[in-house]
This record gives sequence, C-alpha cells and structure tokens, in this order.
Amino acid sequence: MAASGAAVRIRRLRQRFGINAPRLAIRAHVAWYWRALLAVAVISLSLASAAWLYDAGRGLAGYPAAESGEELRSLRNYVMELDTELTKLRGLVGTGESRLQMERATLRKLMSQVQALENENAALREDVAFYEGLLPGTPQATEGSVRIDRLRIEPAEAAGGYRYRLSVVVGGDQRRDGGFKGVLVLRAMVMQNGKKATIDVPAQTKGNLEIKRFHRVEGTFAVPAGARLLGVEASLLQDGKVRATQSAML
Repeated sequence: MAASGAAVRIRRLRQRFGINAPRLAIRAHVAWYWRALLAVAVISLSLASAAWLYDAGRGLAGYPAAESGEELRSLRNYVMELDTELTKLRGLVGTGESRLQMERATLRKLMSQVQALENENAALREDVAFYEGLLPGTPQATEGSVRIDRLRIEPAEAAGGYRYRLSVVVGGDQRRDGGFKGVLVLRAMVMQNGKKATIDVPAQTKGNLEIKRFHRVEGTFAVPAGARLLGVEASLLQDGKVRATQSAML
C-alpha cells in the first residue's frame, strides 16, 4: 500500500513538471485606466468613421450636409414666421368677434329704444286724439251720452295677473245735466277646462263714479290658475241701466 501511494505521487509530479505539464504564459501587467482609455479611443474612432460614412453617403445621394443644415434652418425660420403670423391673425379674429358682439348688442339696444319710442309715439297720438275730442265744438265733445274710451289690457309681472286701463268721457249734454254718476263693471272672458266662462273683475274705483268731464281708471286683476284670458268687457251702469260698454280682446 505504501509503494502504491508513492507511485501515485510520482505520477502527479511528472504531470505537473514533466513534458505533459500545462504551458505557462507570461504577460505584462496593464493598468485598468489604460485599458479604459483604449476603449474610449476605439469607440470615438468608430463614431467618427460612422459619421464620415453617413456624410459621404448623403453627398453621393445628392444631399450635402451643409446644404441640408442650411435648408433645415430655413424651414425652422419659416415655421416661426408662420406661427407669428397665425398668432396675429388669431388676435385680429378675436378683436373682430368682440367688435361684432358689441355692434350686435348696440343694434339690439337701438332696436329696443326704437320700439319703445314707437310705442310712446303711438300713445302720444292717442292722447292727442283723445284731448282733441274733448275740445268744444268737436263731435266727441258734443255727444250727449257717456262713453268708454281706450280700454287696454296688458300682462302684469305677477303670474296670471293683468293690468287694465280705460278712460270715461262725458258728452256735452251729459255735462250740462251734472255729469255722470254710476258704476263701472268689468268682466273677464276666459277659457277654462276647454269652455268659455265670464268672471267678474272688481274695478279699483272707490264706490260710484262721479265724472264731470273725463276720468281715467286703471288697476290689476288675476285669472284663476289654469285659465287663459281671452278679453275684458267694461260697462258703465247708471240707475241699473247700461250707458256705455267697450271690449278689448287679447
């Protein structure tokens, strides 16, 4: 056993230091920073070669690098000019829209004022015609009976409410007899539940009317919920008899 163990040791020594022993390579030691510098140099050279090949290829294809850069700068400047012009145009459009809105608002205001003036003018003409009819010698002033003039019905601000206005004019013969002494009765004609109906409207006058020449009466009234006003009829009663009547339809 001892002899075999020695033989094994000798065999191992021959394999390590004999003819069959592995070759030993001796290399010079190079610091890591030199290796890094060499890698950077190789990469830089590769990039420079790639850029040169790219420019050479563009030149062969008819696209020189200098001209392409100049064209790119020109396009960028043109885009900037277009952006500036677009900004100016947007500002002009915004200003034009603002002016248009202001002009439309002014036009609507003027139209409203014109309509109000037309209504006022019509009312003044009616007043002139009314007072001219009261002048001595006119047919309206010499009529012997009392009459209702200018009955008007207008919607009020309250829901279902209306405003009425009328004038009571006394003729010449009636004035010589002491004027008119009677009662004003108002009736509203409405459509309710698909049927026409008449509703008494309390006239806003204090007791009986005593009119020497003329008198204006105005007031408000309301119709029941769900009813639609069709018109109003005003009547003057004296001694239980109807002396004058007038209707105004909507």
